[in-house]
Amino acid sequence: MAGKMESSMGVLSNLRVVEIGSSAATSYCARLFADFGADVQKVEPPAGDPLRRSAPLTSKGQSAWFAFLNFNKSSMIIDHPTDPDAIAQLTGLVERCDILVDGRGVDATDCPPIDIVAIRQRRPGLIYLEASWFGNEGPYAGFAATDSTVRALAGLIKLVGPVEGPPLHAPDFQTGILAGLWGFIAVASSAVARMQSEKGRSWSLSILESSLTLSEYLMFQAFACGDVMRRVGTNRFWPTFPAGIYETKKGWLGVTTGTPAQWREFCDMLVLSELRDDPNLAMGVDRLQHVDKIEREFMPKLKTRTAQEWFSEGLKRKVPIVPVPEISALLQDAEKKERGAIVPILVGEEECLTVGSMQRLTLTPPRRGGKVPAPAEQQAIVNTGRPLIGGAARSYGCIDAGGPPLQGIRVIDFSMGWAGPLCTRTLADLGADVIKIEAIQYPDWWRGVDRRPAYVGSRMYEMKPEFCIMNRNKRGITLDLKRPQGVALAKRLSVGADIVVDNYSVDVLPKLGLGYDVLRTLNPRVVMISMSAFGTTTVGRNCRAYGSTFEQASGLPCVVGTPSASPVMSHVAFGDAVGGLNGCAAVLVALVHARNTGQGQFIDLAQVECMMPFAAPWITIQSIDGTLPKRYGNRHPQFVPHGCFRCAGEDNWIVVAVTDEQMWRRLAILIGRPDWARDVSLQSADARRNIEELIETVIEDWSVDRLADQAMAELQSAKVAAGVARLPSDLLKDQHLKSRDFLQEVERAFVGLHPQPSMPIREGAGPYPIRSGAPTLGQHNGDILSNLLGLSVAEIERLASEGIIGTKMLSEGELAKARTASR
Repeated sequence: MAGKMESSMGVLSNLRVVEIGSSAATSYCARLFADFGADVQKVEPPAGDPLRRSAPLTSKGQSAWFAFLNFNKSSMIIDHPTDPDAIAQLTGLVERCDILVDGRGVDATDCPPIDIVAIRQRRPGLIYLEASWFGNEGPYAGFAATDSTVRALAGLIKLVGPVEGPPLHAPDFQTGILAGLWGFIAVASSAVARMQSEKGRSWSLSILESSLTLSEYLMFQAFACGDVMRRVGTNRFWPTFPAGIYETKKGWLGVTTGTPAQWREFCDMLVLSELRDDPNLAMGVDRLQHVDKIEREFMPKLKTRTAQEWFSEGLKRKVPIVPVPEISALLQDAEKKERGAIVPILVGEEECLTVGSMQRLTLTPPRRGGKVPAPAEQQAIVNTGRPLIGGAARSYGCIDAGGPPLQGIRVIDFSMGWAGPLCTRTLADLGADVIKIEAIQYPDWWRGVDRRPAYVGSRMYEMKPEFCIMNRNKRGITLDLKRPQGVALAKRLSVGADIVVDNYSVDVLPKLGLGYDVLRTLNPRVVMISMSAFGTTTVGRNCRAYGSTFEQASGLPCVVGTPSASPVMSHVAFGDAVGGLNGCAAVLVALVHARNTGQGQFIDLAQVECMMPFAAPWITIQSIDGTLPKRYGNRHPQFVPHGCFRCAGEDNWIVVAVTDEQMWRRLAILIGRPDWARDVSLQSADARRNIEELIETVIEDWSVDRLADQAMAELQSAKVAAGVARLPSDLLKDQHLKSRDFLQEVERAFVGLHPQPSMPIREGAGPYPIRSGAPTLGQHNGDILSNLLGLSVAEIERLASEGIIGTKMLSEGELAKARTASR
């Protein structure tokens, strides 16, 4: 297996990256650079990065989590407490690198203290990223934390699980991936900017705020709709139903019906005409009022056929349903291996599999697999050492070295919903000129899927909070791409673009004459990404899907929850935000290559694959000897105690995690068991597991008498990792976020002043300012068509009269009339 691992030079082989401290976020960020050939030097203490001891472990004691985060890196040991030259050694190493990724804000691991300010003065081209759990200031800044306590504070736990509680949460492999992607985006965008200005940048990354990328959709639903969200049961989520996992004759099935048409087809598929024809069940939020009744009708029907049979039927009917795979099924999936979603790695003497790079660039692909370095092991990395330059690409004009990193980049945005718009919003937030293309006949479906006259006539589609937060800082134009005039104008826009983003079904743009094969003849340097559900070349290429579908098909639900229960979803649309961040990361890598060579390329991103890193440790463990993943519920494979505990009041909870012996002793004293603190037989997590249930009972006896925030304050005062399980609505008034100006007030037509979430990456003390609200439908038609494409007023008026452009969405009746007229 090891002989098949690829070691190509890679598009980032001219970069030298140094990684210090111990943090999953910074490790994953650095691994993404290693995937594309960068020389990554991981600095460790003599005992090694503590993540080397993270569970789950292989049969030979190797950490599967560490392996996923670190293959293709080199390891360097610096012994700070012992070696008097340690500081000078690390300073010299950093001064010779291009990028410093710093996880000391999470765990310093005896890393030598170095003067970053002085180093950056001597090396102004250095790109620096520092990560911490909560940022460097604010009420939570000094908190002890773990992945689970941060997710609790981020609103990602309280809405999951049974109505009566406790809320259920997934194992500890989420915040590091989300924050690692954000860190990579910050650094990669700086690498793009440095190709013009030769100036480095300094970024800070908040892991909590990175996790809010998943919560912001529900946060702003709460802003618009009020405090309406509650936990409604395992695999049930506001505001969509059904969007869950159900048992079939053989296997589990993920089901999502996001539109009225999909609900009708789902009912037809199950021969449930009464449900189909009930007008009170047309929308998902309406169906949530009748969950038990509806499930009683369709769940027995699903058990009459296998998950695979229903999947085939769903493909024909364009209903988003998908089999929910066990980890073993992913390991047997030849397509996943062929695409590089699952790759071979060598961990010590063990040959195994893990999750590869999701950034599937087709011209300059990532490395497929590799070796996990032993402590102090240097790997043979081909590093060109050439500076990043943009000479082979077009002239980009004068770039302001103090401006945002992507200024001067133009993006044509053919995306809808969450994933694609998040990708392009991030590019826009970082300074790119993003032109969003919609049509009055088929606008972004996040403006709403309701086409009834009352909804359209009152322009409710301009008031949807989810659309507003995903499309800020963009310009908007409408073009009917089903007509030649619209396609011709889209082509003209693409000629001047650096990036084209598409998250339609795989054949939509090619059938319209706007596929990559066409656009690259018009613009050879264009980077085009397809953000489809399963990829453009797969068996599932035509499968309709949502963010929920990606989670259902990722393998993650089968490792969440308790051993005897169904697979458990963690979010209403987990995969959307994850796909959007991966898409942004991918286009930045391709943009580096395009600016260096003048050569664009196609990126075939499969959003379902983007979810697989969250299950990576179990994929590795099972690939070695077939060991089935153990489901821990709210417990943890390494930390004892670890769980979600009831507090005073109605449905109030706190997540508590004990990560070491000292923390255990402090917790025991706090909850009134000093005898446990003195008992040497309870100092190890393995020993405490024997009385885990008793420990949990005592913790809850203590917490149930306290308000959740009071309990958190007392636990944190004792330096015990704890986080209140927040609702998304709570985050709108969270004092920590308020102190960091995370929510920015933005004015927009039809909505007025409303809050917008900031990026979790900052170059200074405050967040990047939001320049403009989301465009109204066709808001910039005149500006773009006149100033960018040179059309006359008369030509623009003719396009409007013919319905090629416009500023008002068509209702169902108007759309039918327009279709008839065009025949």
